[in-house]
Amino acid sequence: MDKQDFLERARPFAKPFRIEDGKNFHLKDFDPGDTLHLDQDDKARAQEALSMGVQMLAHFQDLLYAQDRYALLLIFQAMDAAGKDGTIKHVMSGVNPQGCQVTSFKAPSSVDLDHDFLWRSNNALPERGRIGIFNRSYYEETLVVRVHPDMLARQTLPADRVTKNIWDERFQDIRNYETYLNNNGIIVRKFFLNVSREEQRKRFLARLDRPQKNWKFSANDIKERAFWDDYMDAYNETIQHTASRHAPWYVVPADNKWFTRIAVAAAIIETLDSLHLSYPKVSPEARAQLDAARAVLEKD
Repeated sequence: MDKQDFLERARPFAKPFRIEDGKNFHLKDFDPGDTLHLDQDDKARAQEALSMGVQMLAHFQDLLYAQDRYALLLIFQAMDAAGKDGTIKHVMSGVNPQGCQVTSFKAPSSVDLDHDFLWRSNNALPERGRIGIFNRSYYEETLVVRVHPDMLARQTLPADRVTKNIWDERFQDIRNYETYLNNNGIIVRKFFLNVSREEQRKRFLARLDRPQKNWKFSANDIKERAFWDDYMDAYNETIQHTASRHAPWYVVPADNKWFTRIAVAAAIIETLDSLHLSYPKVSPEARAQLDAARAVLEKD
């Protein structure tokens, strides 16, 4: 299968889940169990397609690194047990580690809290030619902080800056920030791995049942699960206010991991292909130096 044929086959896996304009977006319209009518019989073919996608991604990453003009920032947000780590692991398995960097954002430190809410994310942006992955991100500010307002108090903002409009203001800050990144050649793609509450329950139980998975479980996971509806409302409004053409959201079904991974891979590959990447052309002067070097080597 050649590159163009693969791209044509991959595109339908990403397009249905891409949100460029949140005006009419409603999270309830997206089924966490959606597989675009593929069933278990198609699973093997989907995994084969993912393998080909991983190879294609490695090719595009090599071009991105060689051209050294763009950077790609991939943001992953999800509820616990939605499969962020596994998706990153499988989709990026063929990427050269020298051209990729993953940053996981945990609870902010005291140093983080003494800076603006975009500070620590800004410090982790990928360099030109590289792929940066944020496992959680500045979007925690309009998600977990919104669900737990006491976290906002810890940021020690001036009292007159914490108004009833603070979330709208943060949405605007994020939109402006992503426009700024795009204007500087940092391409932003955002993924919400949309897992159902029932599937999360099953995965939590699996973590408890399997000793090798116990380390993944935290008592805090159960506490956060109690705020499920609040989180869904927060995600719904966040996507409505921050989806854009240059920084779209992908609301990827996450109840079936095999489908999640191919949908994410398809979105990344489609994005890289849209940049029309190519290896740098060698100037006449550099070509003359290469020819001279060849002559020396051939005589050696």
